[in-house]
Amino acid sequence: MPRKTKAQIKEETKKEVEEILNQVKSLLFRIDGDLGVPRNIRKTAQESIDSIDSLDDQENSPAIVASTSVSLLEDIIQDLNCPAHTRTAIYQILSLLEQVRDY
Repeated sequence: MPRKTKAQIKEETKKEVEEILNQVKSLLFRIDGDLGVPRNIRKTAQESIDSIDSLDDQENSPAIVASTSVSLLEDIIQDLNCPAHTRTAIYQILSLLEQVRDY
């Protein structure tokens, strides 16, 4: 079996990170669209979506974007008004964001 070059590994990593971030954005869009979720939590979910979208600007690395989203979402978890189903979705998002690394 031939060895992979650094470019191939980088491309695979980039695809994995993009796939993870798309899953995260999908979950965040569900939170943002749920009217049963308090407004401040939906606003924070939208801010996380915006930070993930800022990855296209090439100014931030995927790890920085993920850590920014993690810090925003950790604040939501501590909110007493956060519904249980939203808290569960946020934990799922956090576990996905932990897998993000630079490519």
